[in-house]
Amino acid sequence: MTTLNITGDAAADELLSTDSFALLTGMLLDQQVAMETAFAGPLKIEQRVGSIDPQQIAGYDPDRLVEVFKQTPAVHRYPGSMAGRVQALAHAVVDDWGGDASAIWTQGDPDGATVLKRLKALPGFGDQKAKIFLALLGKQLGLQAAGWREAVGHYGEDGCFASVADITDAESLAKVRATKQAAKAAAKSAKG
Repeated sequence: MTTLNITGDAAADELLSTDSFALLTGMLLDQQVAMETAFAGPLKIEQRVGSIDPQQIAGYDPDRLVEVFKQTPAVHRYPGSMAGRVQALAHAVVDDWGGDASAIWTQGDPDGATVLKRLKALPGFGDQKAKIFLALLGKQLGLQAAGWREAVGHYGEDGCFASVADITDAESLAKVRATKQAAKAAAKSAKG
């Protein structure tokens, strides 16, 4: 088993490495907060709720889940909307995948394009987020789906340091940050 090294917190990384729904939740939370904060979120949820099981999260009282997200340190800077998104994701995993998040990328031995389509059908997963998550599965977790690299475009390139899929240590995290900052600067410059 591969142990991911995304958050800098051994317990959070262990949970991401061993629980598919936790990993999916971390990816969902990865917007408008630091990557480490987003991917540490599933451990905070587990510690505060008592489980990161999608069945339990789906059935959790929505108002109480918002309070869980607000506790210090907060799970996300937008606790209300992100608690709702995590709960919607849990419902989708329970209703569409029998409560097994890994079935999204394993059930029926799907190819990369099929996995990407399944990921994009999840609440909160647009094209970019789905591609990055598929690249993470392929690059770090041994996903063997045929054509996954083609499905994710440049995120599938080795050494591109474009996303969380490329983070394996502090040095690679710094490279991903530099790549993202350069892309933001280029976009800002293009707007003139």
